[in-house]
Amino acid sequence: MTHSNLEPATAPPKPAHCAARPFGDPAVLVLEDGTVVPGHAYGAQGTAFGEIVFSTGMTGYQETLTDPSYHRQIVVMTAPHIGNTGVNDEDPESGRIWVSGWVVRDRARRSSNWRADRTLDAELEAQGIVSICDVDTRFLTRHLRELGVMRAGIFSGEGLLDEKGRRHINDDLVAHVKAQPLMAGADLAREVSTDTAYTVEPAGDFAGKQPLATVVAVDLGIKAMTPHRLAERGVRVHVVPQRSTIDDITALLPADGSPSGVFFSNGPGDPSAATHEVTLLRAVLDAGIPFFGICFGNQLLGRALGYGTYKLAYGHRGINQPVQDRTTGKVEVTAHNHGFAVDAPVDAVSVAPADRDGHQYGRVIVSHVGLNDRVVEGLTCLDIPAFSVQYHPEAAAGPHDSTYLFDRFVDMMTARRPVTVPGAVLASLTGETSTTTSTTAAHATDSAAAASAQEGSVA
Repeated sequence: MTHSNLEPATAPPKPAHCAARPFGDPAVLVLEDGTVVPGHAYGAQGTAFGEIVFSTGMTGYQETLTDPSYHRQIVVMTAPHIGNTGVNDEDPESGRIWVSGWVVRDRARRSSNWRADRTLDAELEAQGIVSICDVDTRFLTRHLRELGVMRAGIFSGEGLLDEKGRRHINDDLVAHVKAQPLMAGADLAREVSTDTAYTVEPAGDFAGKQPLATVVAVDLGIKAMTPHRLAERGVRVHVVPQRSTIDDITALLPADGSPSGVFFSNGPGDPSAATHEVTLLRAVLDAGIPFFGICFGNQLLGRALGYGTYKLAYGHRGINQPVQDRTTGKVEVTAHNHGFAVDAPVDAVSVAPADRDGHQYGRVIVSHVGLNDRVVEGLTCLDIPAFSVQYHPEAAAGPHDSTYLFDRFVDMMTARRPVTVPGAVLASLTGETSTTTSTTAAHATDSAAAASAQEGSVA
């Protein structure tokens, strides 16, 4: 089924083998283009609004729910059966569920896992997450893939009723959805960051020992596994709030010249609205402090270097995204959750545009590329100690192909010099340019191929 931009649609009838199993009270999912998808209430009842996105992960729903990067988003799971392993107290990536709404096809009737402490639907209800099940998520994912992500709302219980207790007509629900703020321009990291700084000491084989390095991690929506990955490599990690200043950061770094660095985490929102974070990162780079960023941190490095960012049509979300590390030639299966990307020259060694404003950041390459659509998935500076990736190497949930990046960061802090990029890699690029060449048109050209590549992940 193909729809023109913002053309209303109605979910097709479900085939017999997908017929909704009666579960509970009625609920509807309403998109800003007028699409109305019926289902049943799941978790809490009421009203939930957000940007609706889809995740292609087959496992790891608990980590998805508790990822702060999903703040103000309604998440559609393409895997058809959700909740079978229940919920435990070991796997959350933060102290609460961050998604604003949850959409699944078939909810598990019971949890069946030795680690489960309670059911998923009980957890959703306890945390007030309005959700919907018995939804044709395959139709919904195709719809979003064709038209792009958009604002949406889930309505159930009293959320379906007007002030007189009558059922809202669909036009009213669509109007409520359209009244919600857009994700473009949203400055959200401050809403998910820690209020107070805390420290994660070296762990595992390094527990109780002097740290090999010290890192100040700026929490823009950090996942719990990230400082743990550094700690298990002998790093002491000071996690600080989003509002931190360069003075706050340098006060935590060792004065004796021992290995140290700064880390920017994943997080929600539009990087173009994160002016404080970009200013802070430029101060870090100007001071020559080794830097590593992931996800939102990659976008912020791009903007600090002077490149632009743009919104993807439907983003990358899931734990099965192929990325090539061009510095090694290896292909990794990676965990993603991003709706924005850096606009930098993919096939050239470029000079950071910010150098025109007096900075001295030097040459930059796109070191990691998404193989579905050639989106920039990582930046490496050749003349200063800084690099970043767009995905989640902490791998929670997800494959462990990219955990080497934490080792790369430790090595860079120890050497206090840029990441070494083989000469053959630099020679393979088309040359140097002092200006960025927009890759947005190329991404648009590749969108059909990317959609086809994700087809196999939509259940």
